[in-house]
Formats: sequence, C-alpha cells, structure tokens
Amino acid sequence: MLRFLLRRSLGAIVILLIISAVTFFLFYAIPRNPALLACGKTCTPDQLAIVEANLGIDKPVPVQYWEYMVGIFTGRDYPIGHCPAPCLGYSFTDNRPVLETILDRLPTTLSLAVGGAVVFLVVGLAMGMLAAWRRGTLLDKSLSSASLVLGSMQIYFLGPLALALLVHNNQVFSQPKYEPISEDPMAWFGGLLLPWLVLATIFTANYTRMARATLIEQLREDHVRTARAKGMSRSTVFFRYAWRGSLIPIVTIFGIDLGSLFGGAMITEFTFNLPGLGRLAVDSVTKSNLPMLMGVMLFAATMIVLFNILVDACYALIDPRVRLA
Repeated sequence: MLRFLLRRSLGAIVILLIISAVTFFLFYAIPRNPALLACGKTCTPDQLAIVEANLGIDKPVPVQYWEYMVGIFTGRDYPIGHCPAPCLGYSFTDNRPVLETILDRLPTTLSLAVGGAVVFLVVGLAMGMLAAWRRGTLLDKSLSSASLVLGSMQIYFLGPLALALLVHNNQVFSQPKYEPISEDPMAWFGGLLLPWLVLATIFTANYTRMARATLIEQLREDHVRTARAKGMSRSTVFFRYAWRGSLIPIVTIFGIDLGSLFGGAMITEFTFNLPGLGRLAVDSVTKSNLPMLMGVMLFAATMIVLFNILVDACYALIDPRVRLA
C-alpha cells in the first residue's frame, strides 16, 4: 500500500507540473496585456512599464513561471508586500491574495459538488439496483429508457430550462443562491437544491446503467450462484454478494468522474450565478487575471488528483482480492 501511494503521489506531482506549465504558457498566447488593462486607456509607456513591474510580468515568461512555482513552496516578495507560502500570487484586478479568494469561493463549489454527488449516487444506484432486481420487466425497461434520455441532456441546456419552468414561471423552487451552512442550514439546502438536481441528472443516468449492468453480471458469477444453491435467500445473495462485487467498477467510474463533477459544478455555478470557483475561473479568463486563473486551475487539479488517489486506495477495502502493492 505504501509503495502504491508513493508511486501515485509522484505521478500526481508530474501531472500538476504539466497542468501548471500548459496553463501558464497558454495564457500568454492570448493577445491581451493585463498590464494595459490595469493601466487604462490613457496609459503612457512609462506608466505601463511601472504597472508591468508591479504585476511581476516584466520578465521573460520562463523566468516568471519559475518564480511562480518556487513561490508556491517558499513564498515570494511582491512590490505590494510579501506573499507567504503557499503563495499563489496576488490578483491583477484587486491585489488580493489568490489563495484567500479561492478559499472564500471554495465552500460554494464543494457544497455544489458534494451535494450533487450524493444525489446522483443515491438515486442512480437505487434505480440501477431496482432495474437489476426486476430485470426484464416493464419497470426495468422504463428505467433504462429514462436513463438514456436523461444521459443525453447537458447542463447548459437543462439549467436555463429548469430556471424558466421551475423558478420563474411556476415558482416550484426559489431562486438558487448560496448561503453558508453554518449560518442557515435550511437556506443553504433550499438555495442549492435545484442546482444539485440539474448537476446530478446526467450522472444519475450513467450510474443507473452502470449499476444495472454490473449487478446483472455479478448475479451470473459462480460464487453468487453457489450461495444461492446453498439455500440463501434472494435478497441476501443480492445485497451481500452481488452488490459488493459490483462496487469495484462503480468506484472506478466515480474516480474518473471526479474531474467531470468539478467541471460540471463550475458550469452549474455559471448557469445559476453562484459565487464559486467556476465563476471565478471564467472571470479570470475574461479579465486576463493570470494569478487567479493559475490558482484555480492548480487548486482544482490538486483536489481531483487527491480524490483519485483516495478512490484507488479504497479498492482494497471493498474487495480483498484487489492487491495494490
């Protein structure tokens, strides 16, 4: 297990370095000068040079990248002050520490992603189990057909449609908004319920089909058929043997879907105007705010990589036949 975690950690570091380098160098492919945006229309060349020095973009791009990466681990000095490690820099737009802004927006994204994951796991796995339990019946065919239809939906289509039908026209849901759970749990739940349902729709369809297929496959395994032949009840065989064996591919897909889940959460935030990391990333691109964009990308990538390592480590707990070392 230790060797496995070490190997995955080294691979994660390489992935994060690649992501940071690609994001950093692609930013400078955009034909916009953030210093010129900050300086204004009446900016003189001397003023522009001062602004570039204050923003830290007056050096060659490779040197900027090296100083940025070193600053994450050791801290970095800026004209506006010292940035302690882990330093992600200061925003070009308001000179606020990037890490501080990300931590302020993180609860919204985490609430949306975790809540959506709970919804699609509970609903999707329950529907898949029910379809497998009643396979070949009208219920099985109805659930399978519904999952195909829901799986073809997209958040950027379903979100505005849900807002129009369920919020503005019929007032079934209140206007989505984020309230900290520590201040008002009911307002937090009510404000995110519709975004959770929209985010979970596509994933629910996928997990319904996955759970049904893996359960039916497990029910045909020799050890499951042997347990049934020994006189165990159908429900015992289904939940104790077949269900546990079907979790391995489901956990694998969930680990892969973590990236899509965070990406979907960011699109959902933009659709419902929620102040999370997704909206922060979009604003950073439109305003050419490199430190904020780098910070969001690195933070999101780190979260996804860590979650994938945890998912891989859980395999042995689910199925003792899996050997990680």
